[in-house]
Amino acid sequence: MSLSSDLKTLYRIVWKRAKGPNHAARMEDFFGRQAADYDDFRERMLRGRQELCDRLPAPENGVWVELGCGTGRNLEFLGERIHKLRKVYLVDLSPSMLEIAKQRIARRGWTNVETVEADATLFRPPEGSADVIAFSYSLTMIPHWFAALDHARSLLKPGGTIGVVDFYVSQKYPPPDFARHSLFTRTFWPFVFHIGNVFNSPDHLPYLERRFERIHLCESRLKIPYVPLLRVPYYFFVGKKPGE
Repeated sequence: MSLSSDLKTLYRIVWKRAKGPNHAARMEDFFGRQAADYDDFRERMLRGRQELCDRLPAPENGVWVELGCGTGRNLEFLGERIHKLRKVYLVDLSPSMLEIAKQRIARRGWTNVETVEADATLFRPPEGSADVIAFSYSLTMIPHWFAALDHARSLLKPGGTIGVVDFYVSQKYPPPDFARHSLFTRTFWPFVFHIGNVFNSPDHLPYLERRFERIHLCESRLKIPYVPLLRVPYYFFVGKKPGE
């Protein structure tokens, strides 16, 4: 990707305000202009996706749902394990992103993967439940993220697994075993990201901990291309629905 293309993508991410009468329209307005370049730029930015997928199970004959799937890139991190799954649903509100996902599915020959244009708070697989549900840098873009997590919990089978990787900031006074961010971090990154309708919430991790049994948690920071010195906090969380 050229420098000019990179800078245009960065501008759309950080400064270009998405417009539309509803959330679906705003998502398509935001992603429709960058869908073709999405993977190349995000590959150098969005950390933790491989690590998250490595820790998520791919149960034999299981159902996997990714809510806010984007281009479907995360499925490639599963490698050959994807063929163990009976069905994978890639759910997103952006037709432009789903078109890239469809091209990937065809290119990879994944016969068990289906794209669905739907709201993450409403989608229900035909099977009625799922073994694994993943959110990859999508929870920060879902206005009612708590409803999306509650819905995911309702979809998971007892003992089913949830995985989330995303931006965040800490609470001012987090529990002792959680990272604590400076006042600058807790105010600067939400201000910058909110312009593009990305909401770095201090409440994601506490809510995940409340609704699911933690299996693994990693809190770290990542570099944004062309933004020197500063690092954005992100986390990845793996948990399970109580029942086993």
